Amino acid sequence: MSSNKKKYISILSITLGSGGAEKVISLLLKALKNDYNVTLVLFYNVIHFPIPEGVNVIFLSDKGPDRPFHLKIIDSLKFITKYNRFVKRNNIDISIAFLAFPNLINGIVSMLNKKVKTIISERGFPSDNVSSKLSLYISKLFYPIFYNRCDKLFSNSTHINKDLKNNFGIKIPMEVIYNPIEIPKQTINPKGLNSNEALDIITAGTLNIRKNQIMIIRALNEIQNNDKLTILGGGELHDYLTNQIEALNLKDQVKLGGKVKDVNAHLFKSNCFVLSSFTEGFPNALLEAMAIGLPSISTNCLSGPLELLNANEAVNIEDGEFFIGKYGLLVNNDDHVGLSKALAYFRNNPDEREKYSSLSLKRAKEYHLDTIYHKFNQFINN
Repeated sequence: MSSNKKKYISILSITLGSGGAEKVISLLLKALKNDYNVTLVLFYNVIHFPIPEGVNVIFLSDKGPDRPFHLKIIDSLKFITKYNRFVKRNNIDISIAFLAFPNLINGIVSMLNKKVKTIISERGFPSDNVSSKLSLYISKLFYPIFYNRCDKLFSNSTHINKDLKNNFGIKIPMEVIYNPIEIPKQTINPKGLNSNEALDIITAGTLNIRKNQIMIIRALNEIQNNDKLTILGGGELHDYLTNQIEALNLKDQVKLGGKVKDVNAHLFKSNCFVLSSFTEGFPNALLEAMAIGLPSISTNCLSGPLELLNANEAVNIEDGEFFIGKYGLLVNNDDHVGLSKALAYFRNNPDEREKYSSLSLKRAKEYHLDTIYHKFNQFINN
């Protein structure tokens, strides 16, 4: 596109905090700014990921996100009015929203402004991504009303789109555009993993029930060995996990590494990655580990791991067992016995660690930012 014909695009999100959706936004902005006049519109001024030069940034509130519930309700009503006014005043051609409430706002904007193309993005598995029965009821009530007002939707998993269609009545065109990644400059040499060294396991994610890091700790406890585990991330379960590590006498083997900025540096020092989540939208942490060259094990949760590790071909895993996939190993949700066996497989077969390290590097290249952005750009213009 020539500079004088660039369309005006706005990206709407709650914050640019440390979540997976926010990282995707940050990466896509790097490419979007070359082809469009881009404004990032955030509810609150929380910035974790870099914003490229040339991207305009607007905050709809000068308050922080930690507000009492009744004030958040008032904020929400203001955000609808402010964002709709912004879209009209700035002649926005395409409004793209990420996450549930911004998506709902985009649906309202579509009803109030027929000129703008509205695109929404679902980033988590909807049926499992709600905090309570009331939240699920509200989602099933409002998703069909406002999501269906938008022009189209993209998610990061085929399973998300099926869930939206079958359980939430979404009828607008939907496509799958996987999360992009920048391949790191420094990656693991697969041949270096073909040794008899003990496993140096790593996982990364918020310390909460959904990420289920206790599963990995219990798997280590299942078989006595000298494998090590580093858990990166902070969260509400920090004290609980600390107590469990002490109760199982695993203080010499398990380390809570806390929040870190350079996750790749820690991944590079490891030789096995584990994702233990009950549910995912699309697991950035798993993809980033594969891009470093780590052989990986994941729960076969919805959604993402099956797509990443077995090209989305369905598997049947018996309790207490694991599955050897095309690009990694899969275990059932919350099955620490199956996980302990998967870890033993990598521990006792160094040649398999080397093999899956090579396969991880190969697989990750398919999600390179250039490739994903090309699909994304076609999608928003089609």
